[in-house]
Amino acid sequence: MTSFRMWAVAATLVALHAAPAGAEAPVPIESFATTSRLHSPRLSPDGAHVAITAGLGDGHHALVVHRTDDMHRTALLRLPRYELPTQVAWVSDTRLVLAKGRQLGSREAPIPTGDIIATDVDGTHQKYLFGYQQTLRTGGVEAGFGYIEGLPVTPNGRFYMRRLSRGTQRSQLYDVDAGNATGRLVADIGVKDLRFTLDPQGVPRFATGSDDDDQQLLFIADAQGKNWKPVAAEPRSVWTPYAFSADGQHVFGLQAVDGGPSRLVSSSPDGRDHRVLVQHPSRSVSGIEWAAAPLQPFAAVIDDGRPRAVYLDAQSADAQLHEALSNSFPDHYVAYVDHSLDGKKSLLYAYSDRNPGSWYLFDRVQHKASLLLSSRQGLEAARMGERRAFRFRASDGMELEGFMTLPAGTTTPANLPTVVLPHGGPHAVRDDWAFDQDAQFLASRGYLVLQVNYRGSSGRGRAFEHAGYLKWGTRVQDDLLDGLRWMIAQGFADGNRVCAFGASFGAYSALMLAARAPDQIKCATGLAGVYDLKMMYTKGDIRSTQYGTNYLERAIGRDDAALLAASPTTLAAQITAPVLLVHGEVDERTPIAQARAMRAALERAGRAPEWMAVAGEGHGFHADANNIAFYRKLEEFLAKHIGPAVP
Repeated sequence: MTSFRMWAVAATLVALHAAPAGAEAPVPIESFATTSRLHSPRLSPDGAHVAITAGLGDGHHALVVHRTDDMHRTALLRLPRYELPTQVAWVSDTRLVLAKGRQLGSREAPIPTGDIIATDVDGTHQKYLFGYQQTLRTGGVEAGFGYIEGLPVTPNGRFYMRRLSRGTQRSQLYDVDAGNATGRLVADIGVKDLRFTLDPQGVPRFATGSDDDDQQLLFIADAQGKNWKPVAAEPRSVWTPYAFSADGQHVFGLQAVDGGPSRLVSSSPDGRDHRVLVQHPSRSVSGIEWAAAPLQPFAAVIDDGRPRAVYLDAQSADAQLHEALSNSFPDHYVAYVDHSLDGKKSLLYAYSDRNPGSWYLFDRVQHKASLLLSSRQGLEAARMGERRAFRFRASDGMELEGFMTLPAGTTTPANLPTVVLPHGGPHAVRDDWAFDQDAQFLASRGYLVLQVNYRGSSGRGRAFEHAGYLKWGTRVQDDLLDGLRWMIAQGFADGNRVCAFGASFGAYSALMLAARAPDQIKCATGLAGVYDLKMMYTKGDIRSTQYGTNYLERAIGRDDAALLAASPTTLAAQITAPVLLVHGEVDERTPIAQARAMRAALERAGRAPEWMAVAGEGHGFHADANNIAFYRKLEEFLAKHIGPAVP
């Protein structure tokens, strides 16, 4: 691991905002493609240590602990290849627990394995606490799936663990001692996959989840955490409790009405009497800023283009401090990650469209922020492009939003070669203002990058998300093309030099755009894509659960004729642009059979694609060498057909 130094904020900002040099060579591909990065730090209760998940490259990860005063490393816990911490929690000043997950591919969120491990701050006394390999010593409790559900208000070496097990339909909550792996059952409901909300005394009061049809489930207990009862669904409102206030008199949560965007609300302990704290007419609350002590929200985050904090009381000390910190990091968003128990130290995360993010330790007594860690190395913010939000009207009149990423140094884009970059998902995902690796790589090569939050994307409520159901190949693609036409009409994009590139559903869209607008799209690249919708019912891991099968029925339907009509494999004869297909051979989300079917369809149409199949890789690539090779191939492919944009 690279050693870290403490830097003053002023010096850091000079580095972040230094002017780019004149005629420089493009940022090396290796700077974008290597996987060495840091994420998900957690501050110890006394503020003396920080635990961080470190990507070591080629699918290897570790949990690393540093002292915050000098960033000396006190522990390094390496995990097996493709495994990484998905949750980290300090149970005392000197002990922490982590839940493990497994990455099936770099383009997919890790899947929790259910294993929970504990370690001391110096790496000693490591213990496998719970999972399918170990049971709690609580009198015959079977092994199962463990999930870190919460912590006591005052650290005492214990944590709350949600337990699930294969073949059962129960959700159980345990109060677990992280030292000796003993636990006490505190909640048990005969419904699978529920999450619990506890009051300040550690009593579970609410349990929430979704059924196999994605309808909310909500249960409430009495003040002793007993006698669980289902709460009848409200016909117009969905309310999700998140946390109790420090005095236990209020419950903070998110509420959505009529499928609209979620808003931050405060409720009585019984979940009634919702009082709106922060709302936006078209954007959901995307995050909450919590005060150091007592635990209560002082702001909600609204991603209306660039994220901003909306303060519950702009005159409060917490709001004024956060605003002052934000002003110290111009062009960044500053978020609180953790606070020490005494409230004197806070872990800050500052990120921007050009900066992947850095973490700072803020000393409230000295009023000083010191740099601890940066999430990526080798990427200079000054050499990245601006991500600029825009809005436009789709051809049916709906207002949509998108982001354009400009080549570094560009202030007024004019007639630039353009890459349409649809996001994956397509549902429960959206593009936002934060640093985007693919977009920045393309912008570093001189391309204007277009991203559209088409209907079906998250962030605007369930009604907007559901508006993309059964419309993957039609209205969703119209939204992308409408965004492109808007960019061309503004004079930003060169309509004669446009390619499309995406991963997963984004790859599907890239090929669909090429089929639907053959005169507009000059080349298309698909990475880990789905190209035959009907195949999703017979291959891939989505179909492996009832929830996944039900999702497919909602999202793409069961009509064979409609599935064929919306599949790029069926439309191969309409694709006249050159195509590059890239896929991992052990992809479980979109098996390589998808790419092979697309290749065969293009070959039958007389337009064989360029092909890159990578052994041993899944839904996206872990190995640095494979990511470098892919970006290099993509760079050459785009340059051949709409470039080169960079000499």
